[in-house]
Amino acid sequence: MENGTMQTHHFVPFYCFSLTAVEVKKTWEGALEYCRETHTDLTTLQSDTEQLLTLSEIRHDHITGRVWIGLRFLGDHWLWVNGDPMVYENWRQGDQEHQCPLRKRCGALTKEGHWENWDCGEELHFISLAMRTV
Repeated sequence: MENGTMQTHHFVPFYCFSLTAVEVKKTWEGALEYCRETHTDLTTLQSDTEQLLTLSEIRHDHITGRVWIGLRFLGDHWLWVNGDPMVYENWRQGDQEHQCPLRKRCGALTKEGHWENWDCGEELHFISLAMRTV
């Protein structure tokens, strides 16, 4: 209490993040391991804005093929590697089917901005995400 009035302060965390298009090609598991060794993670895409920022990074680095994102099909549904719920989706027409072929259980982002089921053993470029609270 200050001068007979109650004051409440709420602090909302602010996050800074950095996206990096990694130019070496790795399998999905190899990409995840690489990211975690460098204290980052495969990127998650939770909005149109995050999708557009990621595409901008890919184009800036002149990557023309698919890139790994932090999406994996486990059990009977898609999961982000950091545990975030999937609140946004941008699947290529037909790829949103949850009945993935045995080998196409990892998520890739195309240069056009769509997500695809892709073979986890294929070597692709990938997007790492570093995030910190300010």
